[in-house]
Amino acid sequence: MAASRTKHARATNEASSPVAAKQRRIQRQQDEKDIRKAASKKAVAKKDASKKTVKSAKPAVQTGAKRQPAPPLAGKHLAKPGLESELPQQPQFMAAAYKGSGKLRGMKAIVTGGDSGIGRAVAILFAREGADVAIVYLDEHRDAKETKRHVEAEGRQCLLLPGDVKDPAFCEKAVKKTVKTFGKLDILVNNAAFQEHADSLLDLTDERFDETMKTNVYGYFHMARATLPHLKRGSAIINTGSVTGIAGSKKLLDYSATKGAIHAFTKSLAANVLDQGIRVNAVAPGPVWTPLNPADRSGDQIAQFGAQTDYRRPAQPEEISPAYVFLASAACSSYISGIVLPITGSIGS
Repeated sequence: MAASRTKHARATNEASSPVAAKQRRIQRQQDEKDIRKAASKKAVAKKDASKKTVKSAKPAVQTGAKRQPAPPLAGKHLAKPGLESELPQQPQFMAAAYKGSGKLRGMKAIVTGGDSGIGRAVAILFAREGADVAIVYLDEHRDAKETKRHVEAEGRQCLLLPGDVKDPAFCEKAVKKTVKTFGKLDILVNNAAFQEHADSLLDLTDERFDETMKTNVYGYFHMARATLPHLKRGSAIINTGSVTGIAGSKKLLDYSATKGAIHAFTKSLAANVLDQGIRVNAVAPGPVWTPLNPADRSGDQIAQFGAQTDYRRPAQPEEISPAYVFLASAACSSYISGIVLPITGSIGS
């Protein structure tokens, strides 16, 4: 069944760039290992099933007026890089209860990985607060156009910039086009990421390690370097880290390493540019319902995504995006730089 899901996901995903093709090849290699491992455990699981007792689980924690989705989640295995439009259970990104008040009025922003997930939710709230937004994404054109539609519905401009953040020339070109279109640049959100699990360090090929490291770390470096000459006093850079960069993750060895690097890069860059009046911070989410994880795990595995947190559910993108507004707006956070803000769904982490 897992194999058929993967085949279907490959057939329906519209991604076509060489980079996306490489990511799908890496994904297929891991999927094949997972299928073989699952088959070897099937007999043992069947034998032990009669011995297990089912405990009644507590309901997921809800701390807002809106009830957010909780496990079991309706997911399927998405072909990388993953289209949000193909998820059976759509992420919640509109943050309808959030009312804009002009915190970013007249500002111009770039959001990498802005086609879907956290990036989409951030782009929409930035627009609601008065900013024009450029969206950098790989080749998920369908999702990117949907994000643009929502940004423009907030009354702001949206520029779509497809390309690979691993390529420094593309990053320079994307920044220059943004400045030419909008007239200036005030905010960079580094958010694009690649993730693929591995049960063992021995499963990590050089190709996979390079794809993760160069997307998640080099991409942030390339975009920050291209952006910095255009930033002025009051500007902000916000990086997306992860709880895995704080606590580690035994099956996300390379991904966790990149997120730890992002946290250190954030603090170091913050110190480097503070005298220019530019703030640099990071948000470190826990599990968030975006295409990233369904593009990493099967539908069966993703059903309990986020259940291990104290909230017993994953966050929705709209629960994370207000933090980016807070860190982008000098009206809210002018005296904050070099922090990693954890939004993990678990107490004390």
